[in-house]
Formats: sequence, C-alpha cells, structure tokens
Amino acid sequence: MERGLAANSLEAYGRDLVKLERFAQERGRDPLDLVQHDVSEWMMALRQGGLSARSVARSVHAIRGLFRFAVREGRLENDPMENLRAPRAFPALPRFLSAAQVEALLRAPDVATPLGLRDRAILETLYATGLRVSELIALRAAQIDFELGLVTTLGKGRKERIVPLGSEAIAWVRRYAADARPGLGKRQAVELFLGRRGRRLSRMGLWGIVRRHAVTAGVGSVLTPHVLRHSFATHLLERGADLRALQAMLGHADISTTQIYTHVTRERLRQVYERFHPRA
Repeated sequence: MERGLAANSLEAYGRDLVKLERFAQERGRDPLDLVQHDVSEWMMALRQGGLSARSVARSVHAIRGLFRFAVREGRLENDPMENLRAPRAFPALPRFLSAAQVEALLRAPDVATPLGLRDRAILETLYATGLRVSELIALRAAQIDFELGLVTTLGKGRKERIVPLGSEAIAWVRRYAADARPGLGKRQAVELFLGRRGRRLSRMGLWGIVRRHAVTAGVGSVLTPHVLRHSFATHLLERGADLRALQAMLGHADISTTQIYTHVTRERLRQVYERFHPRA
C-alpha cells in the first residue's frame, strides 16, 4: 500500500514469499530464522529449478523487502541479505513484429462475425496505444474520447496517463461497440471488451485471442499481447518519435526502461548493415 504497487506485482511478490516459506519449512525453520547462508542456498535452488536470472532477481527483491521490514519493525537484529546480490539479469531485447506482420495480424479476424469484429477492435487498440494486458481488459468506453482520439488509462501504481488512439483504431472500436458488443450476452460487464457471455475479458482470454490470430496470420505460434506493445514502441521510435514522449505513452516511471527500445533499433540497423553492405 505504501509503495502503490499494482495488484499483479503484489501477487508476484506473494508467490515469492510462499517459495521462501516452503524452503524454510523443509528445514524446520521459520523464514525469519534464516541466515545468510540459507538465503544464498535458496537463491541457488531457484536457479537450479530453472528460473531465469531475471525471475530470480525479482524474487530476491521481494525477499529483501521482507527482511528489511522485519529489521525496521524490530523482529530481526540483522538483515541476512545485507551483503547478498541477486544474479545479474542481462536485459533481453524485446520481441516485436515488422509492420507487414502487424498488418497481417490485424487482418486475420473474420469481421463478419461479432467475435471477429471484437478481436479486430482489440488488436487495433493494442497496436495503436501500446496498452498493457491489464489496462486493455479494464478499459471502459467512457475512457475513450472518440472526437479527440485519446484514451485515458490507469497503469502501474494506479497512475493515470493519456495515450493517443489513431483513426483506424477509433473506426474499428466504434463499429464493434455499435454492431457486436450489444450481442455479447444479456448481462454485460461495464468494460468495453467482453467475452462470449458478456463478462469481462480475462487475461488468458486476451492471450488466446492474440495467439489464435497470430497462427492464422502466420506470424508465429506463440505470440503474446505484450509483443504488440513492443511493436508499438519500436515502430514509433524507428519513425522518429521522441524518447520522452514514448516514455509517457508507455507509462514507464523511469526513462531507462524505455531506453531498451533504442537498443532494438540499433540492433536492427546492425542487421540491415550486415545484410546489405558488400563489405560487412
């Protein structure tokens, strides 16, 4: 509550704390009785269990918060993680689609059906705005200014931001709202994009929509909604968008998070050079 973390972050940290608790129970200990050697062994067990360095680093961050809290509250005298470091997580370049692949994906739904029309509106909105999964499924019609072409959304930490919505996406969302949404169930949720029975679309439901149409479009059998967010950011940056403006549209608290897309464009330039330069 003090840090204003999103519900998804709290759930992830909760799972990390449960892992530590199980680790301690297997040794007949309370989590707060663990010493530095124990915590180091727990970190090693996570890596041996197949977790990536990035995932282990997040788990370590959660546990570090637990022990710091315990010291601050007088439950512990010393922090067992004071001199421990998480494994270094090298940032992986985000995966994104080419402009042609995005076009193929957007054309994949059968817009002659209500669900196909809904899916087209969803894909158009994801690519036009770069919204996160949680932001898209929580979106309501009242958050869209169709005249100005703007979407107001609540991101991580319940921070509000405004993102432009292009004319193509506006047209498809309007068509979906008028022609398809009224037929999706009698008792409808307040959210804009609904499931078959008029209920709020789930995270897994959205993932299924993207993956199904990705297969139809031939752009990959495993495609997540977040790839469209990466595509949105990469394509804007490639066409000259300002990094600070991109940061605001993505809702990144720190510019360093947005800067990973500059690495993407540099890597792409290198690949183009190696492919086409006669002396590369």
